[in-house]
Amino acid sequence: MTTSDFQMTGGYAPVHDELTAYDLPVTGALPPELTGWYLRNGPNPRQASAHWFTGEGMVHGVRLEHGRAAWYRNRWVRTESFDRPEAVLYNADGSRNLRNGEANTHVVNHAGRTLALVESSLPYEITRELETVGPYDFGGELADSMTAHPKICPETGELHFFGYGSMTAPHVSYYRADAAGNLVVKQPIDVPGLTMMHDFALTRAHAVFFDLPVVFDRASVGHGIPYSWSETYGARLGVLRRDAPAAGVRWLTIDPCYVFHTLNAHDTADGRIVLHVVRYDHMFAPGRPQPDGTLWRWTVDPAAGTVTEDRLDDRRAEFPRIDDRLAGADVRFGHLTASRGPEERSSLLRHDLHTGAVEEHRFETGRIPGEAVFVPADETPGGAGWLLAYVYDATAGSSDLVVLDAQNVAAPPVATVRLPQRVPAGFHGNWLPDA
Repeated sequence: MTTSDFQMTGGYAPVHDELTAYDLPVTGALPPELTGWYLRNGPNPRQASAHWFTGEGMVHGVRLEHGRAAWYRNRWVRTESFDRPEAVLYNADGSRNLRNGEANTHVVNHAGRTLALVESSLPYEITRELETVGPYDFGGELADSMTAHPKICPETGELHFFGYGSMTAPHVSYYRADAAGNLVVKQPIDVPGLTMMHDFALTRAHAVFFDLPVVFDRASVGHGIPYSWSETYGARLGVLRRDAPAAGVRWLTIDPCYVFHTLNAHDTADGRIVLHVVRYDHMFAPGRPQPDGTLWRWTVDPAAGTVTEDRLDDRRAEFPRIDDRLAGADVRFGHLTASRGPEERSSLLRHDLHTGAVEEHRFETGRIPGEAVFVPADETPGGAGWLLAYVYDATAGSSDLVVLDAQNVAAPPVATVRLPQRVPAGFHGNWLPDA
């Protein structure tokens, strides 16, 4: 079965109503420390979609307050084309209309702004009540797309990101905004073609870019994802020093593969860089079966010019997350979602990256979780906390917000919030605590 076969049915089907509901029913007990907003983005096409990845963005949010679920609401991100269907996503030359992305992939907060992201366009600013403010270009300084996976350095408060897909060189550029939201670094990244660069990695000292063999396919524009697998492009990792971005990128060859998402990366005392990623053998390769993504470790040795590649788990998993207060450091625990079909049992996995141990929360058959976001319980990075995820119940055709104890993921949920409507399968989100 291909993605297009099931994308508009079951948990992938869009919802048609924007709702607001108050005082949601809760099973169990919500920790009173959980006071803030859980927001998650995903595609919710208003018309038939050529691929699950496409369609107008819709953010689903739950407001938790001192032990109660105060409200749920869902809102489309109203980009340029939302009320103007004639507004183009792609220009005649294949380049993107940067003010008209679908804003359907992620939600992040930086320098007081909440941004809905898709990698093909500028961010769209929204309020925490999910109303659209409009496109955001860092005060006119950004004339490029912005990755849906920016990284916030917990030590400096800087926002690191890149844009890719320019039809003319440079095809990729690295950017950095300071803690106040001012764009302070723009550095071209030299890649030989129009590669699809979805994510990257950040350590305390480096940014690492993925130049992988999924490349722009002009014939696919307007017919789903305009990228396909290349048997000849090659694969490599690019290492950029954060303290000297103008010095450029050093490239190291790896085996051909594709990576949508990075769990984390860190520097070691002996000068190496360790990355944990969800790796696929190939992606968007016509005539080849869809591979499973599994957790891998890449160890980059800049002195030797080598990359060691090790698979850590053979279980299919995606949507890796950590305690974001440890981004770029040697984090011990990572969380991944192992979603299965409605006839199988899905799970959330907690990987101990130091020992190799894995704990698993297994959901009942037909209950399918999305990405699980870590929310800290105290001021200790890597310590106690909760995992929050939307869970689709295929039998009931409904969705819940499920709260798990991150230090005891195998236990029953701490709390389950019943939502007033189904949340379609989607992508990424964040917890936004009260200031």
